[in-house]
Amino acid sequence: MSKHAASVHWSRIAHPLESETYSRNHQVSLNGEQNVNVSASKEYKGDPRCADPEQLLVTALASCHMLTFLAIADLQGYRVEQYDDSPVGHLEKLDDGLLGIGRVELSPKVVFGGTKTPDSNALARLHAAAHKNCFIRNSLKAKVSIS
Repeated sequence: MSKHAASVHWSRIAHPLESETYSRNHQVSLNGEQNVNVSASKEYKGDPRCADPEQLLVTALASCHMLTFLAIADLQGYRVEQYDDSPVGHLEKLDDGLLGIGRVELSPKVVFGGTKTPDSNALARLHAAAHKNCFIRNSLKAKVSIS
């Protein structure tokens, strides 16, 4: 199996709007080359110009679902020309009483090319197979819906 690593760096500086507390801004480095500016969500004194961990989690799930969908569609002879999604995650109280991303809604829009195009039942089966085989999905407790 494969290993996936990143680095996270934070240093104390004052919060730009609330000097009595600290900035939540930090950098995540991926593959030693790509840096992502991250902060807490705005509701938790984060910088709204930065990605927040919840957005990154939801994006990771949507990206994994898409990549799995593309692989399965290709194996079944479908040519995908475009795939767009606007995933939404919901931070809520979970069954154990703790806060977490309890639900994620995926809304993929797929454009097919070529001569073989799936009907609505085949498209639903492709998404169900992607859902079942997505590594990130299999790592989460959140309920995931696909519309």
